[in-house]
Amino acid sequence: MNKGRFAVPAGVTDWTIAVAVAALLLGTGLSGSHPSGGREVLGSALLAVGGLALAARRRAPLVVLAVAGLSAVGYQAAGFEVLAVSYLVAVYGAVRAGHRAVTLAASVGLLAVLQLSALVSHDGPAREAATQARSTLEIAWLIAAFSAGEAVRQAERRADEAEHTREETARRRADEERLRIARELHDSLTHQISVIKVQSEVAVHVARRRGEQVPEALLAIQEAGREASRELRATLEALRDDDTTPPPGLDHIPDLVKRFQTTGLGTKLTIEGHPHALPAAVGRTAYRIVQESLTNVSRHAAATTASVLIAYRADVLTIRVDDNGKTTQDTPPTSGLGLLGMHERVTALGGRLRTGPHSTGGFTVQAELPTDGAS
Repeated sequence: MNKGRFAVPAGVTDWTIAVAVAALLLGTGLSGSHPSGGREVLGSALLAVGGLALAARRRAPLVVLAVAGLSAVGYQAAGFEVLAVSYLVAVYGAVRAGHRAVTLAASVGLLAVLQLSALVSHDGPAREAATQARSTLEIAWLIAAFSAGEAVRQAERRADEAEHTREETARRRADEERLRIARELHDSLTHQISVIKVQSEVAVHVARRRGEQVPEALLAIQEAGREASRELRATLEALRDDDTTPPPGLDHIPDLVKRFQTTGLGTKLTIEGHPHALPAAVGRTAYRIVQESLTNVSRHAAATTASVLIAYRADVLTIRVDDNGKTTQDTPPTSGLGLLGMHERVTALGGRLRTGPHSTGGFTVQAELPTDGAS
């Protein structure tokens, strides 16, 4: 059974607790000894306010602590002899949020004010004894609420540390595996590819010096050797890359476009919307999409121009790369590892990738990456 499917939102839980505490305070206060007239109305309002304020205890724990404390002072000064349950819950929430010193100081101050108020208003030894007993009970409940909040805070901190440790361990293992693969690729492939590359270039050079016609197959081997060498070098660099150098993101796309312009490809960058900070994974994926798309254009499309569009929308970042290459709907390009890699990156972020030729020629790569409302 998927337990997360039936999880109650935190806001609903907070409001449920707030309404329940407010109802408990009102019911207890009005069913026991309480004043009449205007003091009854004021005290009842403070009882309700103290309880309902708990709905915001996660968002503003110190504000709720102050409201609950002032309400407790107010309704007890008005004549309601009710245990400050709302303040106890507020103490728990504030300590759980990490505000231990402030909560302790506020609680000591509240107890002092309530004690002074009770001493001023008591009307006999019996009333004074009851007040002292209630004060002792309030101190015991405050200690319990403080201890509960601290216990939950420590448990959550340990859980966060354990999660962080698991993430660090997984990241370290991934780095180790990446380096192991890089070493194996370097040891097993680099030498062989270098031999093929050098031998083919020597053969082409010798044939040209002799005035012989170089076979097309030999030229293809030479070009394939060069391409394989470049791809292997780039792969090894990516595998050996670590976190010491920040990965490229959206800010690096203008420089990327300029580099392709120097190769003779007429590349134009257009940015729509208002650029703003986005999740790092979105920026990395956007950069890789533009990089891979322009690389494919320069190598395979026989294109002279390419346009890059980066569009910032409310909840999505759109990346579109168009070229004027020779690809048509009748002769679509082969979906190689580049397009497959782009699709995997986009899918991992929950986005969409569309690729295909234009009706008039050329090719389009368009990705839509959700940004989770980042602004």
